Amino acid sequence: MTQRTNITDILCIGCQKGSTSWLHSVLACHPDTYSFPNSAPVTSTDKEAHFWDWNHHRGIDWYRNLMAPPQPERRAMDFTPEYAFLPDHKIAECKALNPTAKVIYILRDPLARAVSALKMHMLWRFGREHDQPLRLDDTFFELIKKARLDPHGGFVRNWTNWNRHYDDILVLNYEDFHNDRAASVARVMAYLELDPARMDANQRARLDGLMQRRVWESAPFAIDRSVLLFLHGYTWRTRDAVADAFGMTFSEGAELLEG
Repeated sequence: MTQRTNITDILCIGCQKGSTSWLHSVLACHPDTYSFPNSAPVTSTDKEAHFWDWNHHRGIDWYRNLMAPPQPERRAMDFTPEYAFLPDHKIAECKALNPTAKVIYILRDPLARAVSALKMHMLWRFGREHDQPLRLDDTFFELIKKARLDPHGGFVRNWTNWNRHYDDILVLNYEDFHNDRAASVARVMAYLELDPARMDANQRARLDGLMQRRVWESAPFAIDRSVLLFLHGYTWRTRDAVADAFGMTFSEGAELLEG
């Protein structure tokens, strides 16, 4: 029996609303990856184990049993965006349990990510029948707190905290999944050392279907322009920080402002 080095081999720490679900589905097509059983509501489907936020009290053995693949050589995946802003002692614990894990961090235009997160929370609160636009009112500022825009959007701060423990984090631009999907997926596969040639015909067909699926999804809520301008001011420092740290630029937010 193969001795496992990590509890989790592939960690995606976000960002929330950055197509982490789509990427998880893509990687799940590969025979060498493993998704834990859907244990909702303890976990979020077979994607987000939430060990270090919701489930830490359940203990390491619970996490180890959840993540254990039937074939030990397969690589267990945990894609939980809330891990991005874990405190240092929990990231250190993650490193101790998963010393050779590969860590992926997807960054999205801060304005577009904030809008998408707020829309998601609008859906949760009001349901799909709600047809009022998002305005600068008490509901809006309450949603900012509920959506935790600051911790989710602190891209450089979050990366810096994780990079103290994992110095080979793969940082991706969400927009590349839209603009050059094949190259982006190939980059991820290479980083994870997953050989596409190992996929059989059925797995390849599933992957091909995902590669053709729209990524640029958004919940159907109208937004007042005053909200967009407020969020633009709220997030511009993050955009500048990402450009300085990674040389990464975004266009999605500008398109929102022009629309």
